[in-house]
Amino acid sequence: MSSSLTHLNENGEAHMVDVGGKDSTRRRAVARAVLEAQPETVEAILGGALKKGDALAVARIAGIMAAKKTSELIPLCHPIALTKVEVEIVGEGVALAITATAETTGQTGVEMEALTAASVAALTLYDMAKALDRGMTITGVQLVEKSGGKSGDYRRER
Repeated sequence: MSSSLTHLNENGEAHMVDVGGKDSTRRRAVARAVLEAQPETVEAILGGALKKGDALAVARIAGIMAAKKTSELIPLCHPIALTKVEVEIVGEGVALAITATAETTGQTGVEMEALTAASVAALTLYDMAKALDRGMTITGVQLVEKSGGKSGDYRRER
């Protein structure tokens, strides 16, 4: 079995993929997560009324920091020099939609960085609001789109 672009080497053992021969290209990924909560909880988060402080600001920073640490969290994930990470959080009824965008110019994609940013931002919101609503759920963690790289572009059909 060839070891190129697979996490299994010729002996069937897990290893980090060698991306050394791949071209550096501009790569971008967008991921999403949804935090479902009671209406009062969503209102308190959006209104900055939590006792722990500005949950939106803390969650954005947590998502950005998590994207930068993805290779330390996900086994066999390459460390990437990110050129941009954004985390946006908006209210959608009884939910908060978290959208994370990660960009780089490099030899491997940033899908995992975007997914990690969205997930950690959602977990941070949960942590900051759990005193109000322990029944919150995090759902819909998914890649929304990616561009760049050998595998081409992807856009999730809604």
